[in-house]
Amino acid sequence: MRDWLAVRAHSTPKATALRAAGALDTDRTYAELNDRVETLAGRLAGVGVCVDDLVAICSETRPEFVTAVHAVQRLGAVLIPINARLTPAEMEGRLGRIEPTVVVCERTTEATVETVTDGTVLSFDEPVGEATALDERSPEPFDLPEWELDDPLVVMFTSGTTGDPKAVVLTLGNVLASATASAFRLGLRPDDCWHDPLPMYHMGGLAPVYRSVLYGTALSVQREFDPDATLEALRAADATAVSLVPTMLGRLLDAGSVPGLRFVLLGGAPCPPELLQRAQRRDVRVAPTYGMTEAASQIATARPEDAQEAPESVGHPLMFAELSVVDDLGAPCEPGESGELVVSGPMVTPGYLDDEATAERFVNGGLRTGDRGYRDDDGRVYVLGRADGTIVTGGENVDPEEVRAVLRASPDVADCSVVGLDDEEWGERVGALVVPADGADPSIEALDAHCRVRLAGYKIPRTIGFETALPRTASGTVDRNAVVDRLRDGEA
Repeated sequence: MRDWLAVRAHSTPKATALRAAGALDTDRTYAELNDRVETLAGRLAGVGVCVDDLVAICSETRPEFVTAVHAVQRLGAVLIPINARLTPAEMEGRLGRIEPTVVVCERTTEATVETVTDGTVLSFDEPVGEATALDERSPEPFDLPEWELDDPLVVMFTSGTTGDPKAVVLTLGNVLASATASAFRLGLRPDDCWHDPLPMYHMGGLAPVYRSVLYGTALSVQREFDPDATLEALRAADATAVSLVPTMLGRLLDAGSVPGLRFVLLGGAPCPPELLQRAQRRDVRVAPTYGMTEAASQIATARPEDAQEAPESVGHPLMFAELSVVDDLGAPCEPGESGELVVSGPMVTPGYLDDEATAERFVNGGLRTGDRGYRDDDGRVYVLGRADGTIVTGGENVDPEEVRAVLRASPDVADCSVVGLDDEEWGERVGALVVPADGADPSIEALDAHCRVRLAGYKIPRTIGFETALPRTASGTVDRNAVVDRLRDGEA
């Protein structure tokens, strides 16, 4: 099997691949995109990238990122998207584990990347440090590999329950099965254009890049979400679909009239029913979805018309996705009975780079998602939240134990508890109840500064309270509900 873009460019060379909107001034056909990919693949081959090598990309969403995704596949290498918003310590933890052949960055991430790696660093932009501009490399010939369905295509990092990021291996077959199942559920039109304002280092932002090529439809990309700019980009691209998280949808509705779309694929966090109803009153067709990186994106999705009938549901599982609900002992739950969601099927990862993490998460019935939910008598899926306490803020997952460990590393902190607090805009925000060390009197500003150099911005506590001791249950464990109540009462 050849790389997907080569097949698409041969099949429909004049079809629009990238639409002029957001970050691009002119349309690009599949033939034109293919030429750019061929050149970039040659440049990467010139620095030693070949079959099975790891290529890390640390950049926000941009057309060059799209080109690089396909160039990596053309070489038979494995793509490693790295969150561009990580601190140096967080990024070092990821790059140190995978030791990529090359890291591709951009101007805003170059300094951080150079700080944490001694390997080859290339930049989409004119370098400001020691990196080499990709455009300065001379393309060299390379062999065209053949792909098999079980070959690793991309490795994506996701937060684990212990604070250590898990490296999810997704194969060619995983991504292909996910794209196929999504098309079965949401339909497909020749004139479709998917607008992508999500970070491509998350599955929600990367999936449309692969899918548009498989579908032969257009894609438009935007560096980052901005409600006014996104509305303008949707109109300029004549978009028919967009991927958003609930916070983004709320801001989009606040900003003005949303152009007619076939659907808004809404995921990353539970959608409040009132937000869904607000969108429906504005004739914005929302398709709530439940997915995860380990399943190459969607697991269950409700068509817009189904969402009107059951606004609290994320719909039925996609074709090929086998979703069950089990209790604490692993026994199947009855309809309406809540438990942990377990998923299996061809879109589910074969595992993590860490064998121990793989053994921990996989059971006989499939992958333990760590999410609680249930299915009704009609088979619809309802997601109730994370079983492991993960905080979901603005579509980003935050492990409270990671934040707690950073706070406790401060000499001014004796103990603390980190929880998620309800937030109207972000869904949840990070809150921390802190017990100061003996003789210490830490300020909120000092703790914020301590966290800011060690944690990505979305992980930093937005609400901090102080107590002489943490509330505990009779068994001695921290009473998380009491922590939430005290933080709400104080609202520091």
